[in-house]
Amino acid sequence: MDLEQFREYCLRKAGVSEETPFGPDTLVYKVMGKVFALTSLDAEEFACNLKCDPERALELREQHDWIVPGYHMNKKHWNTVKANRNQVLFRELIDHSYALVVASLPKKVQAELAQSLNG
Repeated sequence: MDLEQFREYCLRKAGVSEETPFGPDTLVYKVMGKVFALTSLDAEEFACNLKCDPERALELREQHDWIVPGYHMNKKHWNTVKANRNQVLFRELIDHSYALVVASLPKKVQAELAQSLNG
C-alpha cells in the first residue's frame, strides 16, 4: 500500500476527515473529530501511526519488526507501522484503529455516525 492507497482507504470510512493540524507535512485522519491515523509526507519510507489495543500492540511489536512503538505518540496505545510489508494485516490494523476510536466516542456521536451510514 502506498500513500495514495492509504489515503483512499481511510477516507472511504464513515465520518472520516483528512486534516493537517501539525503542519503541511503530516496527514491526520480523524473519525468524528478524533484521530485514528497519522502519516508523514516527508518520510523516506511510507509508514503511519495507528491506535492499537495495548496488549495487542505489544504482541504485534514482538511478532513483526516493521511494527514499532508509535513515533511521537503514547507508546502504550499507538504503533508506527511500515506499510509495505503485509497488506492484509496493514488494512486490518487501520480498521482496528478506526474501530477503537469509534468505540471511545460518546454514545451520541456514535449514533450520529451510525445514522450517517444508514442515511
